[in-house]
This record gives sequence, C-alpha cells and structure tokens, in this order.
Amino acid sequence: MKCKRIDFDNADWESLDRFQDRTVFQTREWLRFIYESQNATPVLAELRDGNDVLGYFSGLTFTKFGVRVLGSSFPGWTTPYIGFNLTPGVSRRTALEAVEKFAWDDLNCIHIEVSDPYFTFDDGEALGFKGEYYGSYRTDLTQSEEELFSSMDSACRRCIRKAEKSGVTIEEAHDNSFADEYYQQLKDVFSKQSLVPTYPVERVRKLIENLAPTGRLLLLRARDPDGKCIATGIFPGFNKIAEFWGNASLRASQSLRPNEAIHWYAMRYWKRHGIAIYDWGGEGAYKEKYGCKPYRVPWFTKSRYRILGKLRDRARIMFARKQKFLGWLQHNRSRIERAGVEE
Repeated sequence: MKCKRIDFDNADWESLDRFQDRTVFQTREWLRFIYESQNATPVLAELRDGNDVLGYFSGLTFTKFGVRVLGSSFPGWTTPYIGFNLTPGVSRRTALEAVEKFAWDDLNCIHIEVSDPYFTFDDGEALGFKGEYYGSYRTDLTQSEEELFSSMDSACRRCIRKAEKSGVTIEEAHDNSFADEYYQQLKDVFSKQSLVPTYPVERVRKLIENLAPTGRLLLLRARDPDGKCIATGIFPGFNKIAEFWGNASLRASQSLRPNEAIHWYAMRYWKRHGIAIYDWGGEGAYKEKYGCKPYRVPWFTKSRYRILGKLRDRARIMFARKQKFLGWLQHNRSRIERAGVEE
C-alpha cells in the first residue's frame, strides 16, 4: 500500500463523507478550522494498492522550532482524533505503515502523530510507534430515551428534573454572539481552579464560522427563569459519532443544574439525528453519573530521532505548568496590583 497526496481544495468531499468510518474531524470544514486556528497545512492522501484506492488519510503539517510535523491529530488542537477512512476489510496497521513512509519520504517530516477511533493498540505498537491514548467516555445513543435516562445515576436524574422544575430552558443558538458568551463562562469555570482556558476565544469563533453552516454543530444555551444565559455547550456531530467539545456555566447559577440539562438535550438531539455514539470529550470522573462507559482511542507517535519524542513530552509538561501559572496570576492579579501601588 502507498500514499498519494491529492489536492485538498478539489477533492471529492461528497464521496469522502460517504465512508462508513467517517467522523466530523475528517471533514473539509473541520480541517479548515484546524488550518485557520493552528496555522497548519491540510494533507489529504489516497491509499492505493496498484490502481485500487483503498481509502484516505487526513492530517495537517506544521513546522515548530525547525521541526516539521505531521499531525492527525496533535495535542492542543482540541481535536481528539482524525486518522483514516478505509474500505471494509482494509488493515489500519498497513495504512499506518504507508503513512509513516509518506511522512518521512514525501512530506519531509521528522515527527508524526496519528489517532484514529478504529485503531487497536497493536496497530501502532507492532510498527514501533509509541502508544498513548485519548481517554474518554461513550454513551450508546441507540438505546431508547427511557433507557438512556434510567442508566444515569439517581442524583443525575434529580439534577435534570430540578433544572426543569426551576424553569431552566435549553435553546439552540445561531447568533454571532455565542462564542464570546461561551468564552466568558469558560473563564469563570477555569477561575474556580485558579486556571485559565487552554485556547483563545478566536478558536471558538473559527470553529463556529466553519462548522455552523454545515449543520454538523449544535450550540446550546441554558437560560434561567429570568431569561439570563447561565450555561452554554458546543457539540459537533456527524455520521455515527457526536462529540462533547465544550461546556461552560456561571458558578453562581450552577445550583439550577443547567449543565446536566444541556447534556440531556444534546444526547436526545443527536439521537434524533441518527447518531449512534455520544463521546464525552475526554476523561473526568464526574461524567460517570450519566451512565457512560470508559473508552480509549489509541494515539501513536514516532520521531525519526529519539530526542524529539522526549522534547515533545517535555513540552506538554511545560504547557501544563504555564497554564497553572497564568491561572494563579489571573486569580491573584488584584492582590499583586495593590502590592505594587503600596510600594
């Protein structure tokens, strides 16, 4: 099997979107969102065996500190996986082997990362890739609404009922002010832990700008009985999988349980639209109350030089420390400013 790069702008996107294993993160609009928010170049490649096209690979390249990288996906892109679209019966291990050669020889990359929801851990480890994973939870939306609700723990069900009895209403958003509203609430959520958001508001704007016109993005608001927006949520979805991308709320109004109400709305919305899986967008023990099941998507990395892998891991640690420092600084800014005035 070999990879052949094809023109991104002139690809047959309708045919690509008909693959059974297609996800929202492989669509033209999502890849453009990453391109615009990360300054990365989209890569679309056919996987061929002779004259037969066996599938496609999607990713993006970028250069950081002189290191050329192929990501499909990459940490910090707020995209849990990208990977392959293959015809039934085609081996993902063989496809990954072809992409590795393509990355080194044709794209001139020296580091590669690939995550695919249909990988097994053996697929990459057998080829010498370092095996990591995107950890999350999943809810089976093929169940009836009654089954979905009863699978939640009793406290979660009470929260949803409380929101309804308290007059909380959920509405679908379609206006340009949503991104800023969501981000203000997100900052409130992070400040509770003396942290700051890991991405800027412009990323949310770019996401909505690219995805909203497609009908593959659900934006939700929760309003209190007075009509005030007290929580927001962002949920992309396509084909078989919907994703919890982001949720934020005002701490002062969390007693009305708007977050639980938003998730319940999102699950039912995507179920009605034929989605089979609700991915909870990462780990977090609080999600278990919804009756979801733990799930891990393999995430494989490999560098042509061993030192690059170590530097990449070190960079992730430093980024986390930076976020904690910025959160501490934001939380203590007024105290620091007062101290400066007193001096």
